[in-house]
Amino acid sequence: MTNTLGLDDVGLLAPAGYFIALRIGFAFPVEEVNALPPNWVEHYTRNRYMLFDPAIRWAYAHTGVVDWNALTGDDPKGILSKAREHGLEHSITISVFDGNVEGQRSFGSFSRGDRPFIDLEIKLLEAFLKRRHQEMAPPTNLTEAELSALRMVKEGMRLKQIAFELKVTEGAVKQRLKNAKDKLGAKTSTQAATMAAQYGII
Repeated sequence: MTNTLGLDDVGLLAPAGYFIALRIGFAFPVEEVNALPPNWVEHYTRNRYMLFDPAIRWAYAHTGVVDWNALTGDDPKGILSKAREHGLEHSITISVFDGNVEGQRSFGSFSRGDRPFIDLEIKLLEAFLKRRHQEMAPPTNLTEAELSALRMVKEGMRLKQIAFELKVTEGAVKQRLKNAKDKLGAKTSTQAATMAAQYGII
């Protein structure tokens, strides 16, 4: 297994399941992968555990790695013991924050049913999460003109309206949106505007 892990490798390291949330801002992550057991996801969602989950609270307040066994004293609803009943016997949470001005952090919870994680596995998972956090960083090369056009797309304005508001030609607006799509890796202007909003740059 190389030090450039993919999701298949993560699945091998955390065979009981895992959850990854990348670049969480004020609301939703830019990307989310939920590979936890479906019966646990259903139970967790039905009981609205997220508001009380000590692993989630820890991830928002810390960086680094924590074993869930260290969080049991802060678990009045017994969420972690219920997770063990659903096969998440040995679990860790990793949280990453790089000081970005958008305040976006990434975290992941990883579980095994057979044994605790060894140090090498933890290091590999932490390196994976840090790499994915950096890969999902917002581009820094969008111009103010491109961002203005994306804001207006997000507000539902049409090309002609945007051109009128910005006092430029429709061709100029199309070029700005094309540049923005290229920089964001988006297929459409709407997708580019959505991605920029998720990154917190518009």
